Amino acid sequence: MSAPTEAAVPTGPAPPHSAPLPRLLGSELLWVLRRPRTLVLLGVFGLIPVLIAIGVAVGDRSAPGLIGAIAGNGLVLPVAAMTIALALLLPLAVAMAAADAIAGESAQGTLRGLLIAPVSRLRLVGMKAFGVLVVATLATSAIAVVGVLAGLCVVGTADGQLVTLSGSTLSWTAALARVALVVVWTIGQLAAVGAVSLAISAVTDHPLVVLAAVLGGLIVFGVLSAIPALDWLQPFLLTTGWRAGADALRDPLPWDGMVESSWRAGCYLLIGGALTVVRMLRRDA
Repeated sequence: MSAPTEAAVPTGPAPPHSAPLPRLLGSELLWVLRRPRTLVLLGVFGLIPVLIAIGVAVGDRSAPGLIGAIAGNGLVLPVAAMTIALALLLPLAVAMAAADAIAGESAQGTLRGLLIAPVSRLRLVGMKAFGVLVVATLATSAIAVVGVLAGLCVVGTADGQLVTLSGSTLSWTAALARVALVVVWTIGQLAAVGAVSLAISAVTDHPLVVLAAVLGGLIVFGVLSAIPALDWLQPFLLTTGWRAGADALRDPLPWDGMVESSWRAGCYLLIGGALTVVRMLRRDA
């Protein structure tokens, strides 16, 4: 009786397996944090509240608006700094991150390796979106944390409390909760900017085109919002309601502006994300 033959074992290379998602996200995080541009931007954003605090401490304390409210009321500083930076500087940082994420890698020739790697296109988009969100979170958090510290050390507070724009006072814990709320809301607005920036970055090989398109769009939105005859456009402009973060300094807190702007940002986020996915799924390696 003949011995049973052994089953044939394939000798070719094993089929590639997709890398685990945590490893992909960790790799993208390291890539983002190792860029000198990211570190420089975080340093610049940390300087914003410091410069405002010094200006308030040595300047005219009767200035109108949010800047005037900072005098002797340091916990207003982080909210004011985030509101000012959201007008242009924070979107600029997010647009730069999105431009480097896809268009920048395409220009350097490294995107091709990612497209032919054993990683689904959908996961690749998720990686890049994660990197942009990290930049938005770090930049906003840098302003908030340094703003709180600068407000306490340079400007001072009213017996450790926050004097709201409504004239009432909030405890230290409640004030920090308001600051954290503005941080989360600001990151949501920047996520919408990042989604649109990624969609533009996916259709071009030139990072400067992404920056020009995003910043140009924000400037156009600002101009359109300043024309009274075009008031009907307000609900469709992403920048509408970007000053709603200052509502966190009122008591009781009016939610309408922040909720409405969050819904608007969510719509832009979905549209930008969908366009990015469609483009990346159809893009040639």
